[in-house]
Amino acid sequence: MSVKTITVEEVAKKLVNQEYLFLLDVRNEDAYEDWKIESDSFTQMNKPYFDLMDGIEPIKDQIPTDKQVAVVCAKGGSSQYVAEELDEAGFDNIYSVEGGMKAWSEHLEPVKLADLKGQGELYQFVRLGKGCLSYMVISDGEAAVIDATRMTDQYINFAKEKGVEIKHAFDTHLHADHISGGRQIAKDTGATYWLPPKDAEEVEFAYQPLEDGNDVKVGSSKIDVQAIYSPGHTIGSTSFIVDDQYLMTGDILFIESIGRPDLAGKADDWVGDLRETLYKRYKALSDDLIVLPAHYSFKEELNEDGSVQEKLGVLFEKNDGLQVEDEEEFRKMVTENLPPQPNDHQKIRHTNMGKETPDLEQQREMETGPNRCAVR
Repeated sequence: MSVKTITVEEVAKKLVNQEYLFLLDVRNEDAYEDWKIESDSFTQMNKPYFDLMDGIEPIKDQIPTDKQVAVVCAKGGSSQYVAEELDEAGFDNIYSVEGGMKAWSEHLEPVKLADLKGQGELYQFVRLGKGCLSYMVISDGEAAVIDATRMTDQYINFAKEKGVEIKHAFDTHLHADHISGGRQIAKDTGATYWLPPKDAEEVEFAYQPLEDGNDVKVGSSKIDVQAIYSPGHTIGSTSFIVDDQYLMTGDILFIESIGRPDLAGKADDWVGDLRETLYKRYKALSDDLIVLPAHYSFKEELNEDGSVQEKLGVLFEKNDGLQVEDEEEFRKMVTENLPPQPNDHQKIRHTNMGKETPDLEQQREMETGPNRCAVR
């Protein structure tokens, strides 16, 4: 027996368009509580696969008969079994999510943010299953990618669809929660790979140093990528101002939180840098700059169009991490509100340094789970 399937791309479209979907997650309870597909328009239910091996009687009365039901598991096998059981029991609108949560973790949803000056375009790639945000700046046949994930084909294919050539790949910092695709994009396209040198002291590859004051033009329409040294999440963290309108903050400032300074084991050393960046460097910038972070942690940070963005001035009014005037109180708030560190963060850092070369399945395992780059 074969039941219908639904792709993670189709699930993502429903999430972004705020359409209804009943999600039956058959992973173990601890895996579900740690990381799941979240949307205000979805109804969620968790019932472990092992509780359903003898039949779907425990959940039969809880599954809607008049709504689309998507069954999801870790990789797509258990969900297929449960979906078949439901189908056999007479439920008509049952689907198994192809590839499960691993496929969900790898999907990128491109969202157009704006038309830039000189007929350029700016896109945000939302990794809904991981909370990662990356960007592509397009102008006059050229493109720059910022904070790319390891799913490099999705950026390269998108650039081909747009008829542009990727000339630059930037990382705002040395990532610790996901594997960067910047170097691979540079290798596959001939683009220049940029990395802040203070984060690159242990890397085992060549790169172009990204330093305070660098201006990189994309295309001929004078879209400047202006680098601003902004340490705190890492010692080399660097922000970008694009087209005099957009502030790409990496993992320093998010919409509802601020970056954590401890992923290299130096929270006490870097918390002062974090405060300096947030309360002085960023405070000196225009309130009208639109903040584009490298991650989001809460579904509430997604706007109606599926994007994650907000004006800097609004964040200085509403983001709790920007409201602590006392320096010692700020230090205490940051160091005492750190969530668990990301899965395999040291291996991920070493991979991004070029010290380890895990295969694809190892990379997937290393990235399993939610992003944990923010102070909670």
